[in-house]
Amino acid sequence: MSDSKSAKHNASMEKQKEKIDKRIAEASEERGVSILLTGNGKGKSSSAFGMAIRSLGYGYKVGIVQFIKGAMLSGEEIFIKERHPEVQFYQMGTGFTWDTQNRDSDIAAAEATWTVAEAMLKDESLHLVILDELTYMLAYTYLDEDMILNALRNRPANQSVVVTGRGGGKAIRELVDTVSEINDIKHAYTAGIKARKGVDY
Repeated sequence: MSDSKSAKHNASMEKQKEKIDKRIAEASEERGVSILLTGNGKGKSSSAFGMAIRSLGYGYKVGIVQFIKGAMLSGEEIFIKERHPEVQFYQMGTGFTWDTQNRDSDIAAAEATWTVAEAMLKDESLHLVILDELTYMLAYTYLDEDMILNALRNRPANQSVVVTGRGGGKAIRELVDTVSEINDIKHAYTAGIKARKGVDY
């Protein structure tokens, strides 16, 4: 790299560092955060489980509730149950709604699962709570929206919560601190490639 290019690069990086340092300095509030991972793309639950691993790495307590999933064994479930039995881990266990095709039983399962999630959202010892696929419970009106929003809003101040799933409505987007949308640009499944063990489940 020439001296002029090197000098230009260094000046650009210095300006970028100043902006980042300024933002870090301005972020002075210390509390738990709420995060919504949504969109049609792949990787929402994977991102949430990455945060669980991050918290566990620091020795924090984690609670995980999976709505919809649970009928089929996943690598995440194996890892958590075998390597981290201290994690509070609960699955609704009914599989996807298009598998059960029974709205009444799905609602009953959702309500029973929510009692577990609600208890976690009141537990001050939990540093992180993951509510995987909770948005579907809102989209299908299996659970009352105000009940969910109030529980998220009134959780312990130092507890962070991650909600995943497509949709979920405007209200939850407005409530949470961070919204990340994962877009579906291209997916192997649409090309007829089977889901891969250890990658997709």
